[in-house]
Amino acid sequence: MGKVLTTVTITNRADQIRAEEGLIPEKEIRTVTLNKILVDTGATTLCLPSELIAQLGLKLLKEVDVSTASGLRKARIFRDAVLSLYDREGTFECLELPGGTEPLLGVIPLEALGLELDLQKQQVRVLPMGPSQTYLTIL
Repeated sequence: MGKVLTTVTITNRADQIRAEEGLIPEKEIRTVTLNKILVDTGATTLCLPSELIAQLGLKLLKEVDVSTASGLRKARIFRDAVLSLYDREGTFECLELPGGTEPLLGVIPLEALGLELDLQKQQVRVLPMGPSQTYLTIL
């Protein structure tokens, strides 16, 4: 089975709000574009190494227990990471990875943004979101 890589832009939502309110100039909004981020269906959410979280200035939300390949461990969750990819955008929590680790894009942001993996073609597929067909459902 292959792996799927994609490009994601991550922005600090709190910075966006401050810029909208005129408290900081737009050029001070912290953002980073990650090329070739691994889309990992084994990861629950966006996972970023500590140095990227610091660069973006994301604020700590909570500490949680997470299941890893080596067992349970403590991890920190940060808030207000805006993900932009494939003309879709959403604000998500971000799990901190140890420094020097590669970032991962997990299933919660994928599902929320209407994206799914095509493992045969090793790419992300954009689900429809229009007036005649949409991935959003209310049952």
